[in-house]
Amino acid sequence: MNDSMAERRELINKVVVYLEGYMKRYDGSHDFTHLQRVVGLSQTIYDQLQTSSAPTSSSTQQPALDPTVITLSALLHDVGDNKYLAEGEDPKTMVRDVLLGFGAEKSLADKIQAICTGVSFTSEIKDVDHVKRLIAEHPELAVVQDADRIDAMGAVGVGRLFTYGGAVMKRGMESSMSAFESKLFARGPMMKTEPGKQMAKQRMEILRTFRGWWDEEVKIAVVGASILSSAAEQEKEKEHT
Repeated sequence: MNDSMAERRELINKVVVYLEGYMKRYDGSHDFTHLQRVVGLSQTIYDQLQTSSAPTSSSTQQPALDPTVITLSALLHDVGDNKYLAEGEDPKTMVRDVLLGFGAEKSLADKIQAICTGVSFTSEIKDVDHVKRLIAEHPELAVVQDADRIDAMGAVGVGRLFTYGGAVMKRGMESSMSAFESKLFARGPMMKTEPGKQMAKQRMEILRTFRGWWDEEVKIAVVGASILSSAAEQEKEKEHT
């Protein structure tokens, strides 16, 4: 496939059709609308980087970014997600194989596979230096990483936390809230781009506000527990009289 704009648009369209089916195997926290939001957030970050001199945190000069690579990586970043892997699937090659199957050049497919493999928040925590090296080689990763993490924050992030907790982990709301710090707030300090940092700051404020509302509203459970405990004690006393 020649590297022309028309052919890249055609490739994106093929990937979209593929993902509309593929993402149905996941739960609602990682569905096709999540990909749409990450594409939109990635484009917003890219546009702001192009219209300002804001550098990434790892460089004093903004590196050249390929918008097609950003869009395809944002679309494909959850293909081969370890949380949803089926038996026999290899997350290190799935994205590349999809792109090659649609006629993409091998260099493009390899680049996007490398970016998608590096998006994971959990993987970065385990090997920060590896992700730094990946971003140095593929600067588009910083944009897609930030976009994906921003979608895990704010009101949407709260909704996704509860959705994943109930659908996959089979846990209640209280148990999901126990992951608030490690799953949502922890992403804020790990933004790479200046636009990403600003967007994350806004969503962190939403998270703080929500947590305050949550803490206030769940207090009533203590009152309810006290009433029920008192009723149980009265029943026991009645049985012994």
